[in-house]
Amino acid sequence: MRKILLAAAIIGAVQACQKPMQKQAGFPFILPDEKPNREMSAAMERIYRDYEAPQPHENELFSQFKYTELKGFDYNGHDGTITRRDPSKVIHHNGKYYVWYTYRHTPTPPQGAAKSNDTIPSSDWDLSEIWYATSEDGFTWEEQGVAVKRPEKPIVGWRSVTTTDILEWEGKFYLYYQGFMEASGKRGDDCPVAVSYADSPDGPWTPYNKIVIPNGAEGEWDQYSIHDPYPLVHDGKIYLYYKSDFNEKPHLVRMQGVAIADNPLGPFKKHPQNPVVTSGHETTLFPFREGVAALVYKDGPEHNTIQYAKDWVNFEIASITELMPIAAGPHVPDAFTNTKDGRGITWGLSHFIGMGEKGKKHSMLVRFDCDLSLDVDDPQMKGHQVYHAPEVYFRQGLSQKQRERIANENKSKNQ
Repeated sequence: MRKILLAAAIIGAVQACQKPMQKQAGFPFILPDEKPNREMSAAMERIYRDYEAPQPHENELFSQFKYTELKGFDYNGHDGTITRRDPSKVIHHNGKYYVWYTYRHTPTPPQGAAKSNDTIPSSDWDLSEIWYATSEDGFTWEEQGVAVKRPEKPIVGWRSVTTTDILEWEGKFYLYYQGFMEASGKRGDDCPVAVSYADSPDGPWTPYNKIVIPNGAEGEWDQYSIHDPYPLVHDGKIYLYYKSDFNEKPHLVRMQGVAIADNPLGPFKKHPQNPVVTSGHETTLFPFREGVAALVYKDGPEHNTIQYAKDWVNFEIASITELMPIAAGPHVPDAFTNTKDGRGITWGLSHFIGMGEKGKKHSMLVRFDCDLSLDVDDPQMKGHQVYHAPEVYFRQGLSQKQRERIANENKSKNQ
C-alpha cells in the first residue's frame, strides 16, 4: 500500500509540473512582423527574440557580400615576394579615400620560422611595414608608400609592424598596430599594440615608441598576443577592440576584448568582462544606432554572424550570413563622431589570402560591398538563397588521408 501511495504521489507531482497544452489555432500563414501572443516553439521564439526581423531580407544587420578586384596594386607576378593585407578602416579626407595596410616586400616568400632570418620572412606578415594608398572612387588606388617603418631594435615593432587601424581624434590622426619583437611562429606571436601619430593622414608619422596596450599577465587570455587593434569613439572615449589567441595548439581559441581610454596615447584600461566577443578571426566593428555592430568571421562557435551590442560590451547575434570579408576594413563615416545614431556601412577593403602557387603564397587587397546601412536599401544585397558554382564545392574535396580512411571502412565492411 505504501508503494502504491508513493507512486501516486510521484505521478501527481509530475502532472502538476506539466504545463497543460493550450488550445489555439494553427500558426498564421502570413509570417507576422511582430511576435504573436501565442505559445510557440523555441525556434519560433528565437527568430523574434534574437534577430531584428523574422526574415533575413528585413533585417538591417543582414547582408550578402560582393567582391571586386582593385586596380593600382602590383604583386610582382604573384611570386610571393609582395603581400598586402589587413587593411585599416577607410576614411575620407580632403576629397580622397585613405587606407593603410600591412605591406611586405622581401627577397623570398615566407619560409617558416625555422628558416627565417633578417631578410627571409617566417610568415606572410613578417618583416612588414605599414603602407598606405589613396583613391577617388574606392576601386582604383594609388599607392603612396610607407607610413610607419620598422623601428630599430629593441624598440617595439623592430621585427615587423602589421595590422594597423586608424583613429581621428581632435584634429590629429593615430595609427595603432601590432609591434612584433620576434619572427612570427617562434613562440606566441609577441606583439603588443604600438601607435604613431600625425597632423595629416599623409604624415609624417611620429612613433610613440611605447607599448600602448600590453599583453596580459601570465596565465591570462591575452598573455601572448594582442592583435588587430581597432579604435572607435564612443561616449567621449576611445574604445579599442582587439583579439587574442589563447588555449594551446591545435585547439587555439580566438576571442575579442576591448580597452578604453580618454587619450589616444593611453592609458588604456581593459574591460573587466573581456573577452566580449567569443568568435571571429579579426576585429571589424562599426557604430550602429546607439550601439556597435561586429562582423564575426571564421573562428569560434558563433562564426559567420553579425553581432550587436547596445552597450558596446555585451554582444548578441543579430544575423547569420556567409562569404564574409576576411580582415574587413570598412568605410565607417561615423567611426569618430561620438555618434549615438550610427548609420552602418556599405563597403570597404579586405584581403584574400593564399594567393599564388605553392611556395609563393601571399595576400592581396580587394573591395567588398554590402548593405549594413540604415540609409541604403539594396535588395540585391539581402538575398539569402545564394548558390555557388560546383567548382566552389569541389575545391573543398576530401584529403588523401580521408579517402584512405573511407577505403579502409569499405574494405572492412566487405570482408
